[in-house]
Amino acid sequence: MKHIVSVSLGAAKRDHAFETDFMGEQFRIERIGTDGDWDKAIQLIRDLDGKVDAFGMGGIDLYIYIAGKPYIIKDAKRLVAEARKTPMVDGSGLKNTLERKCILDIQNEGIMDLRGKKVLMVCGVDRFGMAEAFSEVGAKLTLGDFIYTLGLPMPLNSLNTLKFFGRMAAPFVVNMPFDKLYPTGSQQEVIIPKHSKYYYNAEVLAGDFLYIRRYLPEKLNGQVIITNTTTAEDMKMLKERGISKVITTTPDMGGRSFGTNVIEALMITLMGRPLNQIAAEDYYAMLKELNFKPGVVDLSKLDA
Repeated sequence: MKHIVSVSLGAAKRDHAFETDFMGEQFRIERIGTDGDWDKAIQLIRDLDGKVDAFGMGGIDLYIYIAGKPYIIKDAKRLVAEARKTPMVDGSGLKNTLERKCILDIQNEGIMDLRGKKVLMVCGVDRFGMAEAFSEVGAKLTLGDFIYTLGLPMPLNSLNTLKFFGRMAAPFVVNMPFDKLYPTGSQQEVIIPKHSKYYYNAEVLAGDFLYIRRYLPEKLNGQVIITNTTTAEDMKMLKERGISKVITTTPDMGGRSFGTNVIEALMITLMGRPLNQIAAEDYYAMLKELNFKPGVVDLSKLDA
């Protein structure tokens, strides 16, 4: 049996483990949160290195991408450096393939007509492939990277604007302490409604779930969320706050959707090749074989 472990800087209360069949192989999948404790995360990687088939890097990205150029996050290097024998992935390979495909599927398969829809991505550089796909299908983007990540009142309304300012800011941002950029540990449980007018004005909220959740207003008016990792508890909270529907980019596995880092870890394990020999085309080929489809949850039909 193959063994995948997602080592996360996130809250341990979101931990989950189960066994499943994936493309004919048996897998045990675990998500282990360290409540923002870097030393605990590092020790966990050291203890499991060489004993599991692949690591997912949860609660932090190794890279941000701007128009195809990767910028490595300084703090993330501390974690990946400890995985000397077992490959470790942060989900970037799927953010630029699966999530791009998911938006196109939503449009082309009639799940939701995104043309002209007002879409808020709280952080676009975290999911540049998704942002590009929204632009491709004709959505009206608002990118909140500077508002929600850096606290600067600068909504960006095009990918070109994000590219321009992102390339200037990225070299400085990736060297900042990561917990200043993204909630880790117990902070992931704290919701601080902030700059709510952008949420209210949007018809679709998209991107990383913890970013969306972090600034979620008390009561919205039927917005749709397109995101990644969600639990049953998340769905209940979103319904209470007025979200009408949740579309997930990753499939339901054991009663919840997992992050892209877990799905990418599954895929590279099956590919059985060094990470530097795996290209976007390889992910697309496997996605075609897997035939992943967006998960759609109508919250109006969710039991209270």
